Amino acid sequence: MPEAPKAGPAKSATPKPVVGPVRFSADGRRPRTLTMRAWSIRHARFLEALYNTFSSTLLRLDPLFRKFGYGRAERPVALVERNVKGVLFDCRMCGQCILSSTGMSCPMNCPKQLRNGPCGGVRANGHCEVIPEMPCVWVKAWEGSRNMIAGNAILDVQPPVNQALRETSSWLTVTRNAAEARKNGD
Repeated sequence: MPEAPKAGPAKSATPKPVVGPVRFSADGRRPRTLTMRAWSIRHARFLEALYNTFSSTLLRLDPLFRKFGYGRAERPVALVERNVKGVLFDCRMCGQCILSSTGMSCPMNCPKQLRNGPCGGVRANGHCEVIPEMPCVWVKAWEGSRNMIAGNAILDVQPPVNQALRETSSWLTVTRNAAEARKNGD
């Protein structure tokens, strides 16, 4: 005859949480999709040329932005920027985009948000130490930068992220700064 189960403390019906690699970005966005990011890196030269044309167009629009106010343009431009760059680069809207310096690989996708190169934990296969199934953002940045005309910009040291600019348009910030530099003869 089978033995009766021993009485003990009641077990909770709540299942144990699954412990494993994080499949969502740090800020709770949908699961990462690497396909478009990989495409953007492979086509970094094309995207670099497209961005150069786009940024010169925005610079020509500076008088209009100044007339109506950069503040008024911020919301609609940031919305467009979030959607376009979100699809192509899995953009985090840091407000200080350096895609043109990092081979079209957004460093804000790094779980450690490193802006000046990889951490010491890049795996032998080129993947991230924090999210093992994700290629290291900086390995991909180097690959993308080798495809770009201004590829050596990846060697420039970047300032730390200014969190006050989060969720703002880097396109407008770059345009405003370039217009000021042009006006001052820099």
